[in-house]
Amino acid sequence: MPVVTKVSVDDWPRGRRSQLQVQIVGNGLGQIIHIPVVIVRGAKKGPVLGLTAAVHGNELNGMHIIHRIVGTVDPKKLAGTIVAVPVVNVPGYLSNERRFNDGRDLNRMMPGSPAGRPSSVYAYRFINRIVESFEYLVDLHTASEGRANSFYVRADMSDKDASWMAYAQRPQIILHNKGEDGTLRNAAMNLGIPSITVEVGNPQRYQKKMVDMGTQGVINVMAKLGMIHHDLTDHRRKPIVCLRSFWMYTAAGGVLQVLPELTDRVEKGELVARVLDIYGNTVEEYHTEDAGIVIGKSVNPVNQTGSRILHLGIVAGTKEIRESILTHESPHE
Repeated sequence: MPVVTKVSVDDWPRGRRSQLQVQIVGNGLGQIIHIPVVIVRGAKKGPVLGLTAAVHGNELNGMHIIHRIVGTVDPKKLAGTIVAVPVVNVPGYLSNERRFNDGRDLNRMMPGSPAGRPSSVYAYRFINRIVESFEYLVDLHTASEGRANSFYVRADMSDKDASWMAYAQRPQIILHNKGEDGTLRNAAMNLGIPSITVEVGNPQRYQKKMVDMGTQGVINVMAKLGMIHHDLTDHRRKPIVCLRSFWMYTAAGGVLQVLPELTDRVEKGELVARVLDIYGNTVEEYHTEDAGIVIGKSVNPVNQTGSRILHLGIVAGTKEIRESILTHESPHE
């Protein structure tokens, strides 16, 4: 298998699917850690779409989405190039861990530094050697351990390209935010690469329904970019757009019961969770401070004080959507 130090799309033949390894860093045995990359270079010219998964090593649904895309797209009929990274955080993936092997969250280390702690150097070389070849980016994630997510997108909806890419996913929810410093999405946007984060279900497992939805979302982006011919007819209702969100946390330890399900609407003051002691007695009850929609929730009953309860999205009204964010559903609007 070819080994390279940097991805250059022009080095790979048109109309072909190529598998390669990109040298990133050395481990404690002096062996090179490589990031696996698949380049599907179309026979025709077009944009370069980056697909990344497993920035957190135990978030695996995105890997399956990438496998489907690169395994089914015909490079002879493709206009443009797919640069797909099924696993970004190789050390985390190999140890079934969310974090990098120095204990850091790799999605808070971007764009990294040429010198410094191991995760920072790894992030820097990943950006420099792979991400800089992208023209668009779909970064695939899941919930973290002990939590469950709806199928939702994080995007800067004030950016025209990010906006239409988010709508193209046909998610249940779109959460408008510009991306925290240190995230891959934020680093890519700062490089001028329109980017979205797609949250596809739960960690350390394969969820067919979620993978189906995520795959269709990537196909929709490719179709809107003119990379493939695909019928975009979709009669599902439009996603619910949230202008902001927040997590609720427990103030007492015990057995956590979260009452609403994912994508449920809750009213201000509604009872959403209880904490019980080990004998089944109610210790605390939790009510929402705002009306909203459940984006994600804790599914682990074992709750220490300060644990997360649920991720509540504050739904944008029609006027807020018009004034605060864009509603582009096409790159040509």
